[in-house]
Amino acid sequence: MAARKATKASKAKAARAPRSSAQGAVTALLPVTIVPGSIRYAPGIRAGQWVFATGHKGTADFLNGMAPDVVDAEAPRHGEARFKKEARHVFANLARVLDAGGTDRRHVVRVDQYYTAGHVVDSYHDVRREFFAGHIPPSTSNLHRKFLLTGQHMEVQLIATVPARGFEVTQHRPASLPVHASSGYSPVLTCGDYVFIAGQTSEALKTEEGPLDPAARMPAGHLWKGTPIKLEADFVIERKLKPALAVVGSTLEDVVKAQVYLRDLDDVPAFNEVWARHFGQAMPATTIIPTSDPGFICETGRIEINTISVRHGARTKKRIIDAGVPTVHAGHPQAVSAGDLLFLSGLMAVDGRGALAADVRIDPRQPWFGEASALQMARILAHAERVCRKAGTTLANTVRAQQFHTDLAGFHPAYQAWQQALPGHHLPFSAIEVPALAVPGAVVMLDLWVYVP
Repeated sequence: MAARKATKASKAKAARAPRSSAQGAVTALLPVTIVPGSIRYAPGIRAGQWVFATGHKGTADFLNGMAPDVVDAEAPRHGEARFKKEARHVFANLARVLDAGGTDRRHVVRVDQYYTAGHVVDSYHDVRREFFAGHIPPSTSNLHRKFLLTGQHMEVQLIATVPARGFEVTQHRPASLPVHASSGYSPVLTCGDYVFIAGQTSEALKTEEGPLDPAARMPAGHLWKGTPIKLEADFVIERKLKPALAVVGSTLEDVVKAQVYLRDLDDVPAFNEVWARHFGQAMPATTIIPTSDPGFICETGRIEINTISVRHGARTKKRIIDAGVPTVHAGHPQAVSAGDLLFLSGLMAVDGRGALAADVRIDPRQPWFGEASALQMARILAHAERVCRKAGTTLANTVRAQQFHTDLAGFHPAYQAWQQALPGHHLPFSAIEVPALAVPGAVVMLDLWVYVP
């Protein structure tokens, strides 16, 4: 009898334990293996009622670089504009992922776009308006240095849901949060217990007062009447993020994930001071991502913030995850879970004081005895797995992996670290080159989202 009870207890414990890396609860959509390099890429991931499409480019087949008609050097002005052709391939590929995941463009809840330059954006917007037919979800757009493919000028990430009762998509367009007609997205979208808010910048609320809002900029002719990043961060939080949340009855304490884009890494400490003052102990999982300079719709702008929240008082609760893993920035949580999604703060290979860990530093006396990207990513993934286990899941349930490299030459070594952690796994990755990272010596940062079955 005692043996039978022990067996039952063991089975129950095993049922509660997170699945191993080989038993992920997510499904790769349209997976491919890119050669040479044996890069296993998942253009999409289906996880419960969610569909994620990550790292989308203007390819024809996900396998062979940019589509030939986009980079046709012999007839570059034949037909549509080059960036419009690139955008058409991006959205054709996104449509394939949505279809494979059992959903469609009407159920997209968020779209994030990165570009190499401002003149790329209008052509992309033309195609995006056609694709979404007037129902563009919350959007974030900013500028970055470089992408993985030769001739690539845009990269897109998308999140959608599979239609279900109680999980309907509702877009909100309050007059208090104006959006330029050329963009046309909804500032706020709700789906079930989740609230998605578009990237918010310090762009003027009244166009005639811009480009930066008067409340977000230093008084003319003054050298020290405020700190520019503090003025902009306060403006974005007080005048845009809080009102957007209030549209659906939520508050800052309900925010579970934030991506913060900064064009100047020297702004990080002052930004974090403002961030901590507004959120206190309710701080969301936060990733601070460097952009190009300029990086935003307003050339002089310094910041953009997008968020995911839960509805205030909803059944889906915000839960802070502490797995004893060091964080890049003091005061940031390691991760936050909400329902079946786990959001980690930006990960770098740091020690307990936020400096680059000693065991991933390359010894200048023997520089060829290690590769920085591989060493750092291995450390990052070990920390990520600890957080996942604490939250009741595993790294194999990754739904979105955004990597930010100081040099994309480090992508392949970093990818090899993924393959050691998850052999044969098709990864939903995006890799982008940024000017620098907040931690001296760091060459890669990971923004990781994981499904909790």
